Amino acid sequence: MRTNLLILFVSFAVVGNAAEPLPSWNDSESKSAIIGFVKRVTDEASRDFVPVSKRIATFDNDGCLWSEQPMYFQLIFAIDRIKALAPQHPEWKAQEPFASVLKGDIKGVMASGEHGLMELIAATHAGMTIEEFDKIVREWTSTARHLKTGRLYTEMVYQPMLELLDYLRANGFKTFIVSGGGIEFMRPWAEQTYGIPPEQVVGSSLKMNYEVRDGTPVIVKLAEVDLIDDKEGKPVGIQSHIGRRPIFAAGNSDGDFQMLEWTTSGEGPRFGLIIHHTDAEREWAYDRDSHVGRLDRGLNEAPDRGWHIVDMKRDWKTIYPSQ
Repeated sequence: MRTNLLILFVSFAVVGNAAEPLPSWNDSESKSAIIGFVKRVTDEASRDFVPVSKRIATFDNDGCLWSEQPMYFQLIFAIDRIKALAPQHPEWKAQEPFASVLKGDIKGVMASGEHGLMELIAATHAGMTIEEFDKIVREWTSTARHLKTGRLYTEMVYQPMLELLDYLRANGFKTFIVSGGGIEFMRPWAEQTYGIPPEQVVGSSLKMNYEVRDGTPVIVKLAEVDLIDDKEGKPVGIQSHIGRRPIFAAGNSDGDFQMLEWTTSGEGPRFGLIIHHTDAEREWAYDRDSHVGRLDRGLNEAPDRGWHIVDMKRDWKTIYPSQ
């Protein structure tokens, strides 16, 4: 009898000390809503139960899973590549947007618009094999550091979002990145950083060709856009790569609006999440007027659409993982 009571006591102790989900989240409405949703869709006795095969969660990357200020990190990568390749291209000194890059004129770079930015991407991403590009990205992410924080860019991920990814996967969700960033830029490091394998990364992409070079089959990136995975492109990218409508979607800007709209307009239980950058001390504070990660329409319409807005300053105990 005494042994049975001891076993019962230990069992209650284990349950009582079970790891609290989302430990870096404050006990706010956002945290409660996430946990409540996950419990409903994973409880077989619930009318909101969702089979594992349909538990799809999509996440934007820039500004949702890692920081994006003062400019998108992939643009910083492209700028670094332009500087490294400049000795081979003397014509760039008089050709925009390359001239602005070489002069350190970031405003001039941004003023070149989408066309100019695509020129930078094409010049630094195209013409090489995917293996060559993978190697360059890995080398850059292992050495390049953010000018403000001194962290590696892959260390500027949000600890609360890492916990959210883990929590969803522990409850049978399949997690995907659906980002306006380049798919081949994210794939080399996403699995190590987020636990998201290459086949679960959806992003903007250049067209590619299959070739045989020196007897070796290779896939080569071309200087032609295949998909801009932003705004209306996100639901298209989801359908093309995933083939299922998500039941959970998270973003941070109006570029994610259509992904959230597509996700939450489906039948059954749905969850839309917006990360609102409100912490100027621990990260950055920006929304409606920002040149990066502008959030205007999403703030206006989220309440009526039932989307949950995460206030970084209020809802998160910490921002980045401890070093």
